[in-house]
Amino acid sequence: MRFFAGSGPRLVPPHAVPAGALEDLLATRKVASAFVTENVATFRTATSGQSAPVVGVTDGGRGLPGRRSTPVQLTGACWVGSNVVPVVLDDAGIRLVADHLLAQRRPRASFFGPQREVLALWNAVQPRWFEPFAVREEQPLMVAKRHSDSAPHPEVRPADPSEVAEVLPASAAMFEEEVGYSPFVAGDNGYVRRVSRLIEDQRTFVVMRDGRVVFKADIGAAAGDVCQIQGVWVAPEHRGQGWAVPCMTAVVEAARRRWPLVSLYVNSYNRAALRTYHRAGFNRVGTFATVLF
Repeated sequence: MRFFAGSGPRLVPPHAVPAGALEDLLATRKVASAFVTENVATFRTATSGQSAPVVGVTDGGRGLPGRRSTPVQLTGACWVGSNVVPVVLDDAGIRLVADHLLAQRRPRASFFGPQREVLALWNAVQPRWFEPFAVREEQPLMVAKRHSDSAPHPEVRPADPSEVAEVLPASAAMFEEEVGYSPFVAGDNGYVRRVSRLIEDQRTFVVMRDGRVVFKADIGAAAGDVCQIQGVWVAPEHRGQGWAVPCMTAVVEAARRRWPLVSLYVNSYNRAALRTYHRAGFNRVGTFATVLF
């Protein structure tokens, strides 16, 4: 894939994606784009000088040598890192990003994000791509907009950095239940760092009983006034006992002190979770999809 090649819609390489234009695009889908927005900000504040792995799509391109350049106007963008996460892509953008992915031919952990873009990208690359572990075609994207049916559980609190060893088994159990394999298959360092960082940032909430985690939820992504709850887990022996709604209510109340818009997404087939989140005050605002590898 040649960046800026040809006429019509073109792909913009990461180093040439204008910061302001990208921010404007992210703001049009700020709930759905929390992951990308947070990670773009992380790259911008890092000392490495590397550009965030976001490719853009433009109808204009850049100026020719010896001529005055015009600013690049973005019509689309997609995060292309270990995960592929579309922000906004029209049909032309889908084709361009799909060609870029096929040209790179690098394994990715997942495609996830807005349903239309994710499934269209997957359909475009599928004949020449790696076999997926799972394709989750419908995942309601939800925002806490109403009052919960329950009072907040009084024991929910941020995990302490000294509790990494207690939180890690619960996090790993949640991950394995969700994606079907252990987070340690590629070594544990990356996953341990991720769990530790969330705890240090006071973005993991727990209920502890007898030194064990019996409820856990993470603020997995956060940017501006939006956050996204991930990694919700109740210990198997406590399921069906009315823990989920009051615990989620407590997490939402705590999260809102830092991020007024509290969101999450969930598999459509997980009826129990959908009921829990509805009772905790969440309404559906969109649809995600995920392809796991």
